[in-house]
Amino acid sequence: MISTPYYVIEKHQLDKSIDSLKNALEKYWNNYIIGYSYKTNALPWIIKYFKEQGCFAEVVSDDEYLLAKHIGYSVSDLIYNGPIKTKVTMAEAIRSGGIVNLDSHREIDWLQDLKNNRKQYSVGLRVNFDIEKMCPGQSACGDEGGRFGFCYENGELGKAISRVRESGVEIAGLHLHTSSKTRGLDIYKAIARTACQIVTDFDLKLKYIDVGGGFFGGVSNKPQFDDYLREISELLKQCLDPMKTKLIVEPGMSVIGPNISYVTSVIDVKQTSYGVFVVTDGSRTQIDPLMSKSSYFHNIDYQSDDNTKVNKQVVCGYTCMEHDRLFELREKRALTAGDLITYHKVGAYTMCLTPLFIKYFPEVYVKDMDQLILAREHWTPEFYCQGTR
Repeated sequence: MISTPYYVIEKHQLDKSIDSLKNALEKYWNNYIIGYSYKTNALPWIIKYFKEQGCFAEVVSDDEYLLAKHIGYSVSDLIYNGPIKTKVTMAEAIRSGGIVNLDSHREIDWLQDLKNNRKQYSVGLRVNFDIEKMCPGQSACGDEGGRFGFCYENGELGKAISRVRESGVEIAGLHLHTSSKTRGLDIYKAIARTACQIVTDFDLKLKYIDVGGGFFGGVSNKPQFDDYLREISELLKQCLDPMKTKLIVEPGMSVIGPNISYVTSVIDVKQTSYGVFVVTDGSRTQIDPLMSKSSYFHNIDYQSDDNTKVNKQVVCGYTCMEHDRLFELREKRALTAGDLITYHKVGAYTMCLTPLFIKYFPEVYVKDMDQLILAREHWTPEFYCQGTR
């Protein structure tokens, strides 16, 4: 008998997601790399799964970089992004043929140590561009603007390109990932148009163009991988040849988010002067660590035959925080101890952000056909105390 709470990875659905992405890439730009975003969910079973699928590891820190090597990745199959690289790991990645997208001037400074008359090293540059101006109301930062990469509009990107060229290192690619509220097709059209403008402005001969991630996935009434890749490729082909330039995508949420569920149990029902509070052994912190969402995909498995309806029931988590409340039921069947509540599409930015608050990490299972296979044990005090004195 498996005890709640626990996560379930739906392997069949995960297979379908990655196959759908590969099919779209092969259809529209059959010269590609898929880099799985470690920051989205770096559970060891998951990152090993994507390695077996032929995906690169997209990492954004020395810790993620070393994790990828630990599970067996060659450095040449890594995509190294982000502002918190270390000098040692960045140099190793460049020397070993990994894909490294520079994000800051200090990283350009580090290129001076790579001069080698016998070998041509290469890097990419992260582009900061005004996505809000191109897609009003759709960017994640709005009028505040994004903070990553070298700004195209104010000339910082041009300075970075000149500095890299002066260092003797080849500019092999551009990285144009941008965060948006809508994840709409307009965002990716803007990325492709900007890429072409930069290629033209600076006469770049690119080995790759990296459009990042941020796609929808697993939502029927939203854009699908086929839609994204069709729009991106149509524009990029105006300035780049698919035979000569690889297209890199960095999915995280779109491939792992829809395919993990979180199973909880009702442990108590309380009557107060304000209504009925249903206490569960799960917590909002484990499916929404930032507590920013207003609703969750869920279903209820009632264990009794009682059809009594209740005016209002507030479903809550186990923590001592009053705002650990997940959803309300209005004029619905009464929940009782033992009923199961399962939350769906919770695979992105949950396990990696879940705090060790009050309870430790729960078990994770992989559902393969009708079999549940343990992928991570429930943490114990021994796990928590490892490496301490």
